[in-house]
Amino acid sequence: MTTHKKASVLPIYLVGLVWLSYALLFPLRAPLHYALCAGLSLITFVAGKAIFPDEVYQTPDTAREKHQEPKKGEKVDPQVAALQKEKDRAISELRRLNDAIPDEKISAQIDHLEEVTGKIIDYVIAHPEQKPQISRFLDYFLPTTIKLLNAYDRMDSAGISGSNINTTKQKVEQMLDTLCTAFDKQLDSLFGDEALDISTDITVMENLLAQEGLSGPSTPTGGTGGPTLEL
Repeated sequence: MTTHKKASVLPIYLVGLVWLSYALLFPLRAPLHYALCAGLSLITFVAGKAIFPDEVYQTPDTAREKHQEPKKGEKVDPQVAALQKEKDRAISELRRLNDAIPDEKISAQIDHLEEVTGKIIDYVIAHPEQKPQISRFLDYFLPTTIKLLNAYDRMDSAGISGSNINTTKQKVEQMLDTLCTAFDKQLDSLFGDEALDISTDITVMENLLAQEGLSGPSTPTGGTGGPTLEL
């Protein structure tokens, strides 16, 4: 398990409230006034951190963390190395954004995107012939998702409300639901050929069992289908 720490933003809001309240109730005309307000802000921030501590949570180790470095002299497929590098970069950035964005729903969505991204790339590393199937995912969907989350983080960190900021954040929040579904479908599509092969094997086996007379109902225990032993 990997431990993460997400800083609470409530102490910062409390500090902002202190400055606003002080400006409304007392003058801010001299350095002494600013010093007093700063002192009150520091006390408020320390108290706020004690009341609203940072959130600590754990996430399961991904295949990246379990990935073993190649042995000395062992050749590494450049395509596999590139995929592993892209996976490491994307997951590292998603984790950084997860730590930076305090919203619980978005945090859960980023966790999901991180997990599915790792599974998609791990599958293609194991099945390099499937790489063309995720080219659009790697070249556009994944980097654009990270770009949207970075924009959300910047606007959320601004600490103010406005029509542009609020509208953009709302659009990103709505898009994340769509992206989680899209990432799931991308992973599911990778198993299409394997699912078809298994379905074909099952059909062939069922036909062979029927031809050999092995697919019918078995004789119940204690029935009259077999010889009996008299004592």
